[in-house]
Amino acid sequence: MGIDLGTCNTLVSVRGQGIVLNEPSVVAVRKGTNQVLYNGQAVGWVAKDMLGKTPGAITAIRPLKDGVISDFEITEAMLTYFIRKANGNRRLIAPRVVVSVPSGITAVEKRAVFDSAGRAGARRTFLCEEPLAAAIGAGLPVTEPTASMVVDIGGGTSEVAILSLGDIAVCESLRVAGDYMDNAIINHMKRTYNLMIGEQTAERIKVDIGSAAPIGEERTMEVRGRDMISGLPRKTVITAEEIREALQDPVNQITECIARTLERTEPELAADLVESGIVLCGGGALLRGLSIAIQNATGLPVRVADDPLTCVARGTCILLDNIELLKQSLESDLDG
Repeated sequence: MGIDLGTCNTLVSVRGQGIVLNEPSVVAVRKGTNQVLYNGQAVGWVAKDMLGKTPGAITAIRPLKDGVISDFEITEAMLTYFIRKANGNRRLIAPRVVVSVPSGITAVEKRAVFDSAGRAGARRTFLCEEPLAAAIGAGLPVTEPTASMVVDIGGGTSEVAILSLGDIAVCESLRVAGDYMDNAIINHMKRTYNLMIGEQTAERIKVDIGSAAPIGEERTMEVRGRDMISGLPRKTVITAEEIREALQDPVNQITECIARTLERTEPELAADLVESGIVLCGGGALLRGLSIAIQNATGLPVRVADDPLTCVARGTCILLDNIELLKQSLESDLDG
């Protein structure tokens, strides 16, 4: 079983079946406790619908922050639910699990993932760095002696990596990604319109009219929220152009991270990238015009992977079939 344990979404893939589960990384609990609502079933889509709308006695929690576990017990409950659901709620032999993690996490954060997966029912846990899983899921020739460059933009982190011979040659992890973009939109609405909006509304704006470069028809969108002066509900109309300006800071930080990674690359690997270019993965890759912005900044060809949202999950499942081949790239819970 391969698990893409993401800040925004968790995907589970099973050998021979592909992606069997894709749900938000959200859990609803009773306030002041770690008791998951509805007999442990208020996880994923059920809990996401509650975000920003819960009464005082209930809290909807995202137990991962910047790609790492911030609430150990809630993550354990969430993983238990997802593993059981992926198994069709059948009591099967505990599965071997490959979990993707950001490349920049600490030993303590890795141990938290091992412990959570073990308590959630995994027989043995392997950790894989997200850029490697994303590159494998995108179909890049990572085991060959040639450079492959992948930019995985998730919810909490953006991972930029150059891979060769089955491992990562150069990598940088940046805690600027989808959530940071949502916050940039929230702050823009506060500054420009004195309008307070929630995370889900900001994400909807980003998906519907957000862009990193001018592309196609410039659309508008009606947004509803709470007036910060009167405190009353209000609506306003915003344009794609102003949202593009609001997203300029996170987009610039991502392109600068890509440039820094290229500067640290060996000349022979850099030469390969002139031909092979950059592949974008993760939910952030779906931002309109992002490939154009990165291409303008680097001068390299840039393309978005097929089905970028599932690249990491598909990569973890492929790794599970080739653990012996790529063992030097994986960390196991039995490695000490």
